[in-house]
Amino acid sequence: MKTKVQFICDDCGRTSPKWMGKCPECGAWNTLKETETVTPSAGAKRKARTAKEPERLGEIDIEALPRYRTGMPEFDRVLGGGLVPGSLILVAGDPGVGKSTLLLQAASAYASKDLRVLYVSAEESGRQLRMRSRRLGEINENIRVATGTRLEDLAPTLESGDYDVIIVDSVQTLHLGEATSAPGSVSQVRDNTMYFLELAKRTGVPVLLVGHVTKEGTVAGPRVMEHLVDAVLYLEGDRFHHFRLFRAAKNRFGPTHEVGVFEMREAGLVEVENPSEFLMQERRAEASGSVVLVALEGTRPILLEVQALVASAGYGVPRRVATGADAKRLAVLLAVLEKRAGLNFSASDVFVSVAGGFRMSEPALDLPLAVALASSFYDAPIDPATVVLGEVGLGGEVRRVGQLHRRIHEAAKLGFKTAVVPALGVEEVQGSALELIPVSRVDEALDRVLGTALSGGKA
Repeated sequence: MKTKVQFICDDCGRTSPKWMGKCPECGAWNTLKETETVTPSAGAKRKARTAKEPERLGEIDIEALPRYRTGMPEFDRVLGGGLVPGSLILVAGDPGVGKSTLLLQAASAYASKDLRVLYVSAEESGRQLRMRSRRLGEINENIRVATGTRLEDLAPTLESGDYDVIIVDSVQTLHLGEATSAPGSVSQVRDNTMYFLELAKRTGVPVLLVGHVTKEGTVAGPRVMEHLVDAVLYLEGDRFHHFRLFRAAKNRFGPTHEVGVFEMREAGLVEVENPSEFLMQERRAEASGSVVLVALEGTRPILLEVQALVASAGYGVPRRVATGADAKRLAVLLAVLEKRAGLNFSASDVFVSVAGGFRMSEPALDLPLAVALASSFYDAPIDPATVVLGEVGLGGEVRRVGQLHRRIHEAAKLGFKTAVVPALGVEEVQGSALELIPVSRVDEALDRVLGTALSGGKA
């Protein structure tokens, strides 16, 4: 083994043979930290290369590797049908969003299926973990718990071969005692991830790592960490709202478009089997500026309420505030409505929100948001039994959206009667239970939905 000194940037992970005040990669100052790295000798490399003979792809047996299922459909859906043996999964999210709670519930579900589960807690003591499990209620007491922050102390337990599933909370708090860098630094997180990757592949035991995110919403640590793991799963949601979205940003063993919906309660995270029906319960249908759209989260259609409030600006520059929607897209839609539909927002404050704490970025939000803005502008509520779908172009044209038949079917199940849809592609939903209003321009959509309110001027 050879020891080499390198300087690694704490922000971006750039390595340099010498210290520099400014990182040449990301431009941050005083982030290059001295780190000792150990590289195997040439003899060790030759030995490693000849340790295992190559196999034919068709001769590799995968029948003996069934997926581990929790019995929690929302959790298993995002994993692609269950946990693959030998996989390394990173579960990331903001502090307090419920990552530890979700994985403790998953550990209990695995243990209830007679799997031997090891929960490595580097952030909480055993007593604290026990107190949290009591608060959550029905947590299987056969889960084995190991506490500590030094990876050397935990290694004998991790490599004992006595466990079927390993959960580590969290990868940023573990550290190698021999390393000179601080816990949570780029080099420490990278080395920890490499250790668990090698452990999972060598033993065939799946490992789930809890990872924290930065204020930009990315996983704290080097970007190479996301490339090493088999799947990167994000638990998203505002801690002040009930709902949590569990989605995959990367998954080598399943799709990345699936999403699980959970509700945070005192007893932990509870699966929401029909989020559309749940979200519509608090809607005030008679209020202006309220429009329902059918969004696609993975393969699941979800009905969401888009709210807009247009009010006279008392002084100064009019404000534009977007919650759950892209603020830049809001600015584009306001310009389109002014140019193509004759609405003047120059003297008005504009506030828009996607109810329930959801964050939407798909194009199908455009037309519902435009209709909600016009509804509030004229103070004219739309028919509460109507859903609106469509993307809006800069020319004011309404463009088609994907999976229209799935969206229409979900709206019909919840009792909606009418759907405003793009004229292009409407043939795929002909004969549906809803009355379809095909539109090709945004001003046409406003005229069909708001009717006489357009000719009456702003209320």
